[in-house]
Amino acid sequence: MPRKITRRDFLNGTSVAIGALVLSPWTEIFGTDASKFALGADYYPPAKTGLRGSHDGSWETMHARVSGATWPIGTIEEDYELVVVGGGISGLSAAHFYRRENPAARILILDNHDDFGGHAKRNEFQVDGRTRITYGGTESIDTPSNYTDVAKDLLRDIGIDVQKFYEYFNQNLYDEMGLSYAIAFDQETYGTRKLVTGYGRLPWKDFAAQTPLKPAAREDLVRAFTDERDYLPGMSRDEKIALLSKISYRSYLRDYVKVDEQVLEMYQRWGMSYWCVGMDEVPAISILGYADGGGMPGLQYTVQQTSGRGSEPYIFHFPDGNASVARLLVRSLIPEALPGSTMEDSVTARISYSVLDQEGALLRIRLNSTVVNVAHTPDTKAVNVTYVHSGDAHTVRAKKCIMACYNSAIPYICSDLPEQQKKGLAYNVKVPITYTKVMVRNWQAFADLGIRFVYYTRDFYKQVELDYPVSIGDYRFGADPDQPMALHMCYVPYFDDIHGPEQWRAGRRTLLETPFSTFEYHVRDQLDQALSGAGFDADKDITAITVNRWAHGYSYNPDLLWEPTYASDSDKPWVKGRQPFGRISIANSDAGASADTNTAITQSYRAVQEALAN
Repeated sequence: MPRKITRRDFLNGTSVAIGALVLSPWTEIFGTDASKFALGADYYPPAKTGLRGSHDGSWETMHARVSGATWPIGTIEEDYELVVVGGGISGLSAAHFYRRENPAARILILDNHDDFGGHAKRNEFQVDGRTRITYGGTESIDTPSNYTDVAKDLLRDIGIDVQKFYEYFNQNLYDEMGLSYAIAFDQETYGTRKLVTGYGRLPWKDFAAQTPLKPAAREDLVRAFTDERDYLPGMSRDEKIALLSKISYRSYLRDYVKVDEQVLEMYQRWGMSYWCVGMDEVPAISILGYADGGGMPGLQYTVQQTSGRGSEPYIFHFPDGNASVARLLVRSLIPEALPGSTMEDSVTARISYSVLDQEGALLRIRLNSTVVNVAHTPDTKAVNVTYVHSGDAHTVRAKKCIMACYNSAIPYICSDLPEQQKKGLAYNVKVPITYTKVMVRNWQAFADLGIRFVYYTRDFYKQVELDYPVSIGDYRFGADPDQPMALHMCYVPYFDDIHGPEQWRAGRRTLLETPFSTFEYHVRDQLDQALSGAGFDADKDITAITVNRWAHGYSYNPDLLWEPTYASDSDKPWVKGRQPFGRISIANSDAGASADTNTAITQSYRAVQEALAN
């Protein structure tokens, strides 16, 4: 059931970091020059390395607001038709939809980060004079055929033709090179630290023979994959689905497939980068058709899959992921910010950040600006929006306001919301996740070992994988193993003793308290573990590391075991939370309880329609 939002829920114990902020003068923390919003010609966040994502400087003001800090509503400095709080894909889409109906509207987008795009973040690296591009967050346009008509139309409006990815994405590269998945077994569980290649490629008996699994566990693994056995005999398909929706995948393997504990542990963290919980909290039915590198065993002969992604592959990926969607939205809003006219030329074009916030422009994007208060004027004919930029508070007025920020922040920013709506907004506990990008001089070690993806059974990072092989416009993917590669490593805090959304609150604190040195140590240690047998040396072969830390990452997933059944959509907490409040509307992926670009765009359209109707 929805619970009253508390300071602990939001902060997750970050009062240690906040305490200094509350006690110190704001000008000492952020500086004193608040008169210049424009960014310099050399301002270029994508090239920054180290701790990025929810970078230092982007989260402290909001956390201080939650801890009780306040700022007075000052003199109204600017007036707008619309103010959008949040410059991610949802916020940018909201501006796009609103301006389509009101081309002359003055619009201001405010964002707390030093770059636009929200979780759709672009990372760039320089290696031997060449620019390598990769994604620091939202990675792909997943299954575009399932997008709403509104979202499909927006992609077309900003110049994206998803069918072109069939040409730009080399679907056969890694298969033609014979690269498959591997598992790095941990010493604590299996008695030795060992990399075993060929998962999903070798016959299961041959693969199991190489593992450090004890004999009984090896037999169980092979049986679970190869025996054409129905582990739920005598039940109809509907009965099976009903049962598998109520029990976890781990429980299914233990109680019905009856595999050894070592096999259970082998898969316990398998879905941490997708579901972000252990497999003891993922419904067993959810793994049907989950074919990550060879699939997961036990269900293939019990419940036949009748639907899924089908013939649409997972290829709709720009080199910087959906950061290109955000960049193309910015081009549509401020054409001079991104030179060119096509989705192809946008990839290598450089954003001119200095033109995002120009005096007198109809549409302005103001970065490094954390909104701390949104409230209607006494006559309810407008909304006052107060934000902190460079340590100083500023207030602007708008006829309409769209909140495209995190749901969990909105009750603190819009304190006049009805209590029931605040509870609905608080229900969405965002999932902490880290995308670490590791630039290496070449990926020859992967080619020599015959691997493209390594899954770690019990380590800091859940995986390391090669980048998506996509070349578009003037940007060419380094398809030869002797060329530079941005490796992808994913980390989600895992707790054996914390379950449900509480683990994500605990994980949030863990992320914010983990220094860059810890991320770097585990990058080096885990890559050396997996690749040293092919001559890889982290000290020599790594050129840069960018840690995209998202303490508030994926939107809440309502498909896990603890979620109750709702009588109707209107009973769902996130639906209650997204209702318009006077001249304030709510648009973000949280509003649809789904961490994807389709939801972000679709919810922004709904919010704009509500704003236009009020």
